[in-house]
Amino acid sequence: MKKDRMVGTRLPLELVRELELIEDVEQADRSTTVRRLLSKAIQQWKLEHYVRQYGDGKLTLARAAREAGVSLWEMMDYARARKVPVQYDLEDLQRDVRTIHGGT
Repeated sequence: MKKDRMVGTRLPLELVRELELIEDVEQADRSTTVRRLLSKAIQQWKLEHYVRQYGDGKLTLARAAREAGVSLWEMMDYARARKVPVQYDLEDLQRDVRTIHGGT
């Protein structure tokens, strides 16, 4: 079974011109260029979406990182750069202290 799927879309002339510029600079064909750009855009969307979920208290930072496909450190840096407030309260601290001391 083929893993690739054909996706077609209409683009405004200005986007096509920008795409052609990137193709020339990157020395790549249209399909390769579109795949690379779309992959980067999807990754960026995932980072923004999951850091927003973390900021809203819907996900832990670790879960947000996992869902976005990045390391915990990368997600921490991304959240810090976006000035997302830390979602860590007294209960989290107490749980971490118990874990450090062997669960007692």
